[in-house]
Amino acid sequence: MVIDERMASFIDSFDRGNSPFLDEIEKNALEAQVPVIRRPMQSLLKFLLTLLKPKSILEIGTAVGFSALLMSEYGPEGCRITTIEKYEKRIPVARENFRRAGREGQITLLEGDASDILGQLEGSWDLIFMDAAKGQYIHFLPDTLRLLAPGGMLVSDNVLQDGDIIESRFAVARRNRTIHARMREYLFELTHCSGLETVILPVGDGVTLSVKREEHCEN
Repeated sequence: MVIDERMASFIDSFDRGNSPFLDEIEKNALEAQVPVIRRPMQSLLKFLLTLLKPKSILEIGTAVGFSALLMSEYGPEGCRITTIEKYEKRIPVARENFRRAGREGQITLLEGDASDILGQLEGSWDLIFMDAAKGQYIHFLPDTLRLLAPGGMLVSDNVLQDGDIIESRFAVARRNRTIHARMREYLFELTHCSGLETVILPVGDGVTLSVKREEHCEN
């Protein structure tokens, strides 16, 4: 939690909630200890989808498909979603959730490591949602920027690491120091890239919104 818990609860109390089907998927995921996007991030995504009306969305990190389904519900009519997942145990669960929701024709699930898949993708996406292993964000960035359409938005979740990002690397648990260093590097690259305009927001576990201003990003 990167903001006061009471304030976060107060803000969340105004959220209108999701469909019963999404509530069921979220409940099952949390019980199985599978991470899904937090309520503040859900609210922000709904707002962005309404504002931007993206026709194409690329998601890096499917898990059980909760966020892809949320985006399919709140995105514009005809919106196409491509989502990438490498964990074999989660893939069939996500596919079944897409089938039950009747969204198989709208959501394309690519199986494998995003590092490999992103390099093979062509075309461009209006919105890219980064929600995978935090230590890999910096490695995904070059292809992500290549695939982001001019004027498109990159949304990166969980960038403040429950507040640990502001700590010295020596104050962070040894097992988390590599992720800590890579996320700081990622934030620096996003905010110093001449082809992007980026804002860092203390929403959920921290989120960045980056708009691509040019065809190519050059530092």
